[in-house]
Amino acid sequence: MTFDIDDFLTKAIKALASDVHIHCGKSPSLRINGEIYKIATQPVEYDDILNILDKTLPKEYRKNLEDAQDFDYIYELPNVARFRVNYCKDIYHGKFTFRTIPFKIKTLKELSLPSYLETFTHVNNGIILVTGATGSGKSTTLASMIDIINNNYKKHIVTIEDPVEFVYEEKKSIITQRSLDIDVKDFRTGIKYALRQDPDVILVGEIRDKATLLSAIEAAETGHLVFSTIHTNGTVSSIDRLKGLVDEHIQKEFLKRLANCIRGIIHQQLVPTKNSKLLIPAVEILTFTSTVVDYVKNEKQNEIIQLMQRSVQPNLSTMNSSLYALYKNGIITKETAFEYSLEKVEMEQMLRGIYRNSSQEESIL
Repeated sequence: MTFDIDDFLTKAIKALASDVHIHCGKSPSLRINGEIYKIATQPVEYDDILNILDKTLPKEYRKNLEDAQDFDYIYELPNVARFRVNYCKDIYHGKFTFRTIPFKIKTLKELSLPSYLETFTHVNNGIILVTGATGSGKSTTLASMIDIINNNYKKHIVTIEDPVEFVYEEKKSIITQRSLDIDVKDFRTGIKYALRQDPDVILVGEIRDKATLLSAIEAAETGHLVFSTIHTNGTVSSIDRLKGLVDEHIQKEFLKRLANCIRGIIHQQLVPTKNSKLLIPAVEILTFTSTVVDYVKNEKQNEIIQLMQRSVQPNLSTMNSSLYALYKNGIITKETAFEYSLEKVEMEQMLRGIYRNSSQEESIL
């Protein structure tokens, strides 16, 4: 068949798809509200894959097409959306994954994110991390926070991404956006040269290795505000993950540097709502207060967890408290709250408390 990628992507956007899967030898699929739907149509043929490559792949990548197994790049469909594209080779001669990136950057309120996150955009230096699994909305959250700075401060924002996803319209700030492989070699190199470009804020797409981590810390220590992401399953576990990136003999000293420059860690996951199949973020927040800084320096992660569990303030908020609030407000079911909980024993106790006696709900909880 002759597969029209632009037409298919336009229809996918109308269907509110977050991801589009185009697989040689198979029918296309869409991810909508977290679930995969196979489209009843003829399988995509090898010639279609070649045509999609020819239409969407930037010229900068074409010289390495034969040797590379994977490409990440951006494809823009005017008046429809931008897409982060991954092309990979497999036994079926090629597969595309198109991730939808809206043109409009949404506000924290529009994303149903805690308003407290805006606090992190008003600090002058340090590191802000957003953690979570692939597809949990980390890039979208960062874009919203960066745009708050763009709206309110006269600063120079430099983004280093793989590839550039959201494109910012300059407001009070000026913005430089650089893409790996096209504009800069890697994240470490991008940070190195960003420091020579008079930046105030640096967005690093992801901390993947020791070199990037140490470069980000150096940028924060020299008075810059650094935003980045890391793939972990919680705020406190992110500390151990970062510690594990450096050599064991320097880990204790490293934790002291880390504690002094991190301002906050945000962990999020998208959970299905109760009355529709829309997804909503559940968010854990760890702000590096003086107490938290002391605990990190002394490797007292359990004390951090207990501190967060006891807290009723938005600067120290567990995933369970976020999930429970969503349940209590009738947004998600108790089954969803339990399923997505990171501490299921505690969540079970919280949920059990609700059902003891509805008239005593407030006093019990």
